[in-house]
Amino acid sequence: MGYQLDFSKVLQGEYFDLILQGLQTTMVLFVISWVLGLILAIFLTVVRAIEFRPTQFLVAAFVEYHRNVPILIQLFVWYFGFAVVLPDVVNDYLNDVGAEIGYAIVALALNKAAYMSEDFRSGLRSIHPAQMEAARAIGLTYLGAMKWVILPQAWRLALPALLGQTLILFKGTSLAAGIGVAELSYQARYVEEQSFRIFEAYGVVTAIYMLISFAIMWASSFLSTRYRLRVK
Repeated sequence: MGYQLDFSKVLQGEYFDLILQGLQTTMVLFVISWVLGLILAIFLTVVRAIEFRPTQFLVAAFVEYHRNVPILIQLFVWYFGFAVVLPDVVNDYLNDVGAEIGYAIVALALNKAAYMSEDFRSGLRSIHPAQMEAARAIGLTYLGAMKWVILPQAWRLALPALLGQTLILFKGTSLAAGIGVAELSYQARYVEEQSFRIFEAYGVVTAIYMLISFAIMWASSFLSTRYRLRVK
């Protein structure tokens, strides 16, 4: 007889537990990387907006590196490269607590910060310079003007692109398997190797990725529509 589909093999017992553990790890990667990336993106945007060439150059170099080097290479640089320069004691500690997921979060967050900062920067360019001048004229500091006047508008203008980056980040978490992070795609491969249920293992994981991706797209559409209504 030919190959017979049997999803029950991977939807119960140890294999299902492994898939759930992989999903949990994926969501941890996604959420923490997104939060850190957004915070850093705002910081980079504010720093680059300051008329000071050295800091502008450094931020531009940071952005260009992370936008032009494949993210898998960035993961390798953090996981393999930093292990070489760090002391053995530090490496031993990191390996004990799970260095893979830590390096993956850092790499994903930095990569996404570069893209998000450019989205914010595009939003800033759409705001008339007179608004900054008016904010400073009423007594706000540079940071105060950015916080209360400029960035809220830049956020609205950059929202569609930021939401798109959110979806890209979620799907990009699968690359963390390249440095041994036991996320969803990593666990799918392990389940497939142990159970010999190739289609079932990857089929279940594919469905999970699609469901969460559709949920992110729905949330993105909802937020975009709701936010546009607020600013009318």
